[in-house]
Amino acid sequence: MATITKKELIDQIAVATNVKRVVVKKIVQSFLDTIIVELGKGNRLEFRDFGVFEVKQRRARMAQNPKTLDRVHVPPKRTVKFKVGRLMKQTLTESAAEVEDATAKAKAAVAKATGVSADGH
Repeated sequence: MATITKKELIDQIAVATNVKRVVVKKIVQSFLDTIIVELGKGNRLEFRDFGVFEVKQRRARMAQNPKTLDRVHVPPKRTVKFKVGRLMKQTLTESAAEVEDATAKAKAAVAKATGVSADGH
């Protein structure tokens, strides 16, 4: 299993959409910044078939320091929860061949939406 960085993702999108990398980078960064701002406001972000991001409040609790065994108060805090969407869940459970088919369909959908062929031309 490989780790895909933001740079690699930007490069993939730039090739798939035939858009300059610097433009894609600005769009992706703006998208990520907007997600952070909206979650910071406590808003729920729903992306159909992909998933839902929402802020959850964790309650205060008592924990134990494993080294000293002292009881420690852990204050309440906000955290982000992600619930997997239908299409992502389906893709994660499919075999490798089915994933390649889904990838081809996704590329075709991007090509149709952007007017660029699936091979980048």
